[in-house]
Amino acid sequence: MLNEKKVSSSFIYFFGAFGGILFGYDIGVMTGALPFLQQDWGLESATAIGWITSSIMFGAIFGGAMAGQLSDRLGRRKMILISAVIFTIGSILSGVAPHNGSIFLIVVRVFLGMAVGAASALVPAYMSEMAPARLRGRLSGINQTMIVSGMLLSYIVDFLLSGLPVTTAWRLMLTMAAVPAIILFIGVLKLPESPRFLIKNNKLNEARKVLSYIRPKEEIESEIKQIQDTAKEEKLASKNVSWGSLLSGKYRYLVIAGVGVAAFQQFQGANAIFYYIPLIVEKATGNEASSALMWPIIQGIILVLGSLLFLLIADKFKRRTLLTLGGTVMGLSFILPAIINLVIPNASPMMIVVFLSIYVAFYSFTWAPLTWVIVGEIFPLMIRGRASGLASSFNWIGSFLVGLMFPIMTASMSQEAVFAIFGAICLLGVFFIRTCVPETRGYTLEEIEKIGENRQANKKTA
Repeated sequence: MLNEKKVSSSFIYFFGAFGGILFGYDIGVMTGALPFLQQDWGLESATAIGWITSSIMFGAIFGGAMAGQLSDRLGRRKMILISAVIFTIGSILSGVAPHNGSIFLIVVRVFLGMAVGAASALVPAYMSEMAPARLRGRLSGINQTMIVSGMLLSYIVDFLLSGLPVTTAWRLMLTMAAVPAIILFIGVLKLPESPRFLIKNNKLNEARKVLSYIRPKEEIESEIKQIQDTAKEEKLASKNVSWGSLLSGKYRYLVIAGVGVAAFQQFQGANAIFYYIPLIVEKATGNEASSALMWPIIQGIILVLGSLLFLLIADKFKRRTLLTLGGTVMGLSFILPAIINLVIPNASPMMIVVFLSIYVAFYSFTWAPLTWVIVGEIFPLMIRGRASGLASSFNWIGSFLVGLMFPIMTASMSQEAVFAIFGAICLLGVFFIRTCVPETRGYTLEEIEKIGENRQANKKTA
């Protein structure tokens, strides 16, 4: 019986986290497919390239917002199953897009993006509700590791398929995203529903059964009581809090801090590298982008290693210290190539790619995971649901705009100039961290809320 229980909990945590791999795979797969798609369709319009790439993030803006509300009605498990079905259908439809069917592909990828946005919201929520309290602190880091592992997997698949004929290569790359979606669907069929959802829907016996798979017997009743108390507080909060409350004096400081960090994470330009690195290498060296598919794999390995490093150092350094370090190095990595290019016009064109790798290395263990740690702990309970949703929306909007605008910007100015703009935004992000974001490491949620209240009180008396 003990062994069965152990296997059950491992199965639950593995497939609970598997959605992060699927999310990362779908985000990364277009990186390798795009150069082949451009060759096949003769795509030269920077706007069309930007929309095909970023349409998945546009859909994610809405998918993330809807998933939270629907999962409260239908359950976390059922919504993950629906997302897996959308992933599968969207991936297959992407692969069979009609020739020169840019509009068709954009619409399908918006549809697919809704599942991506849903997964980005549902997977952390499901995992945090299933895992015991002592493991929740690392969940943001583990989820980040799963996402970047999914991205790396997509880069490897793109590389392995790159020897096929142009038309077949990109279609198969996009269709292959259905494989992890089907694996997720089969695995989640056997997963239990979140005990928190069951308790909120007065299914106490089912909740006890689920908790018996993943908790010691003596902890089950106390956890049920705790979940019931929290659910009552949240119900009260939903009645008394409106969207306008987020910017009321009591909460304004913490809301601006959390939403600002989420927005800066994307506007700093990381996704310009992840989505367009083959095209960046092509522009820097003159070689075809389809022959530069080793570079995404290198970036993916750096991302995975950085996420593992974060798991080791997450609780050893202050949040603001890591974000300041990361943002400063990231900003300089973007700005220095432009300066060197001005001073030494004949500098090696690969210099920019080396600096981009430095950027990715520091991003991977600072801003990438820490953004979601801060968003998870900075908002007071009364506004947490709405504020977290707002932060997620701003993050996806930033991701969409960077994906859309990067090819348009590089069509009208040099890559070095475009990255220098992103570098300036990185340094603005550091200024924001130092002036507008409180330290949250080591503080309880109540103490963090008090920091916000004290800040507002000091402003009134100043």
